[in-house]
Amino acid sequence: MPKYQYTAQNEAGKKVKGVRDAADEKDLYQRLRQEGLYLLTQKEKRDMQTRKKIKTKDLADFCRELATLLAAGVSLVRALGIISEEENLKKNHRVIYGDLQRLIRQGVALSDAMEQQGDAFPELMVHMFRSAEASGKLDQTAFRMANHYEKEAKLKSKVSGAMVYPCILLCMIVAVVLIIFTFVLPQFDSLFAQMESLPAGTQFLMWLSDQLVTNWLQIGIGFFVLVMIILMIFRIYKVRLVRDKLLIRMPVVGKLLMTIYTARFARTLSSLYSSGLPIVTALQTGRRTVGNLYIDEQFDQAIASVRAGANLSDAVGSIQGFVNKFASTIMIGEETGSLDAMLDSSAENLEYESEMAINKLVSMLEPLMIVIMALIVGFIIISVITPIYGSYDAIGAGY
Repeated sequence: MPKYQYTAQNEAGKKVKGVRDAADEKDLYQRLRQEGLYLLTQKEKRDMQTRKKIKTKDLADFCRELATLLAAGVSLVRALGIISEEENLKKNHRVIYGDLQRLIRQGVALSDAMEQQGDAFPELMVHMFRSAEASGKLDQTAFRMANHYEKEAKLKSKVSGAMVYPCILLCMIVAVVLIIFTFVLPQFDSLFAQMESLPAGTQFLMWLSDQLVTNWLQIGIGFFVLVMIILMIFRIYKVRLVRDKLLIRMPVVGKLLMTIYTARFARTLSSLYSSGLPIVTALQTGRRTVGNLYIDEQFDQAIASVRAGANLSDAVGSIQGFVNKFASTIMIGEETGSLDAMLDSSAENLEYESEMAINKLVSMLEPLMIVIMALIVGFIIISVITPIYGSYDAIGAGY
């Protein structure tokens, strides 16, 4: 009997987590109800191998090739064999695809074989193929997943490409500041040593320059330790929750991030629902693709509402962090009976808007970083020139 890792809520509203044996999700729900618990989320717990995650672009290629071969009438075992024998395939991928072929020959379903590969295949893909196996539309679902991951890879590529210039600017800022503090400012040591007094800003700059020159190793180690501490702090659940909540509430940037989060969820929900998955399962899977813990936490209540008979539009509309028009689009789909078409249309529109949001976000970062660099360099120049001009004025007054 499968084991399920679940999150439930008791009559007092307190969340309860645990692991329970059950025949299926319905059986788990009934067992918990007998104990006065309301099931919120569940996930089947399996003994899985440890595999590295397959990158989005590679997932798209795998799905595209699998769909093409299956549509041409090639058997699933032979299709996986053809894919795993490609010359340019990565060694790790060859092992995974070969293991899929071996398990399927033993009578294991493709979705179960994927699930046994650990983190190699995303949960979304496993659910999609499991639904396709039940409906007999594996080739069509593979094509849909290929399109899904191609769009996701395109969006990720656009984000990484758009961040190249800001990263270059950031490196330039760091390099310029280090050169000024380690090579330029030390040249003024002898000059400033002859002056009776220096402005506070100049004293601070010269002290900082002296520290960077004499204690660079200790400062480098301290900076590395500080970065590691910060990374560890942001792994704390409550800290991540507060951080993600603040992100979507930031002026200007928050609205852009909300568009990106909504686009991710809309595309996933559209793919899952169009493939025939129950809406509760689609919500449970789609929540993990958003990329924001604060939004993810709100899905517990939304899923509970849908289980209780509430409309999907009302449940999604109650989640803070999604753009309002997404819930409105779902409402129209519910009223017209074309929810799958409206979800697909909404996903397309939101993906376009997310691309525009990324461009706008980057266009804001570039001038902001230039201004920061200008302020830093300007402050250094003023702090250096001010005492020099002061000494000239003193010399002139003496004559």
